[in-house]
Amino acid sequence: MNTPSEKQYIELYEQAREVIFSHATDAMNAVREQAFEDFRKQGFPSRKVERYKYTDIQKLFEPDYGVNLSRIQIPVDPYEAFRCDVPNLSTSLYFVVNDMFYRDDKPKGHLPEGVIIGSLRDYPDLVAMYYTKLARTNEDAITALNTMLAQDGMLVYVPKNVKVDRAIQVINILKATPQNAQRQVSDLMVNRRVLIILEEHAEIKMLFCDHAADDRNFLATQVIEAYVGENASLDLYCMEETHAKNARVSNVYIDQQANSRVNHNVITLHNGITRNKLDLTFSGEGAECQCYGCVIADKQQHVDNNTLIMHKVPHCTSNELYKFVLDDEATGAFAGRVLVEHVAQKTSSQMTNQNLTATKQARMYTQPMLEIYADDVKCAHGSTVGQLNDAALFYMRQRGISLEEAKLLLQNAFINEVVDKMQLEPLRDRLHHLVEKRFRGELNKCSGCKLCK
Repeated sequence: MNTPSEKQYIELYEQAREVIFSHATDAMNAVREQAFEDFRKQGFPSRKVERYKYTDIQKLFEPDYGVNLSRIQIPVDPYEAFRCDVPNLSTSLYFVVNDMFYRDDKPKGHLPEGVIIGSLRDYPDLVAMYYTKLARTNEDAITALNTMLAQDGMLVYVPKNVKVDRAIQVINILKATPQNAQRQVSDLMVNRRVLIILEEHAEIKMLFCDHAADDRNFLATQVIEAYVGENASLDLYCMEETHAKNARVSNVYIDQQANSRVNHNVITLHNGITRNKLDLTFSGEGAECQCYGCVIADKQQHVDNNTLIMHKVPHCTSNELYKFVLDDEATGAFAGRVLVEHVAQKTSSQMTNQNLTATKQARMYTQPMLEIYADDVKCAHGSTVGQLNDAALFYMRQRGISLEEAKLLLQNAFINEVVDKMQLEPLRDRLHHLVEKRFRGELNKCSGCKLCK
């Protein structure tokens, strides 16, 4: 029996099926009906579902959001909406407006031969080969909902032996005001889709920045599928700096082949409600992943990071480090699970979650888990939840530093351990600056991403 929140999306799809199909490529439409059936069977996960116990997904989807299924053009000047000194970040800049790849502007600089960065609509053959092969709709209702409603998305393809030296920066802009003011939408739901394909020995660095251009209520679902071939290298950075009216549910699926390398980084500086899920699978021997997350939350903000690392073959290495700093009445959650299958001998895995709560009202939930079926492994995990060190505060105050400044310095040092591990040097330098501004409350005075000076 479906709940009212589930029924509204079931009815929406049944009533708008032809419209949805008409604005999407055949490769996406081919799996849409199955995704609809999977969503109808599963429904939104309740908090009784282990991987969703810390976020009330059903409540998140209760409001009646508008969905731009007819692909009404929402005019936006991305450079006006996103004020950033882009050259200093040394990136090629692309835009996604809500859930549509922005075609009206081409980034400066040239991509290596054979590299594709564009809309899913324009490359049906590649999409048909890889789309939903990792993001299985029968295993996650949010993925099923996204697959059933998504009509466009972003394709990133790097062919064999090609290295993209210049980092790719993608700005996800949320905007709810269409050209006709009479058709304004107060609440808007968007369904983003990203497909990343790296063939053998390919390399790329990608930075996704979430930005809200309107002071409206937004609900964004996002599904990223990344195929990392043998000896390939992917650096994936996902940064959220939106506002308190934004709810974001992101599912990232990564498959690694032999001797590949992945750096996955999640940065939450300002948000409303955020739920990030990472499913990473080692499918080839000798692969390695580094997964880092840093969260700064205050007021009533909610951030839930959930990870699953699956060691299915021998000789693979995974490292995770997630840090939270929570103030006021903020809520944080980290649930990490490492699964080592019987054949995955010589596995090396380390999972660490460290958290600071600045007030008695802040809440942090932490659940690191190891599930090991092999007997020749080196695996460890740990978590801590605490407050600022009183002895360190006393020491600093004795040397003339105010209490507020002493707290800021200690929080900064705590979170910067994660920032220092990020390998995209221009972003790392900016984040040091942004983290300090966030702790001082200066980012709250502005809206949108602040990757500018």
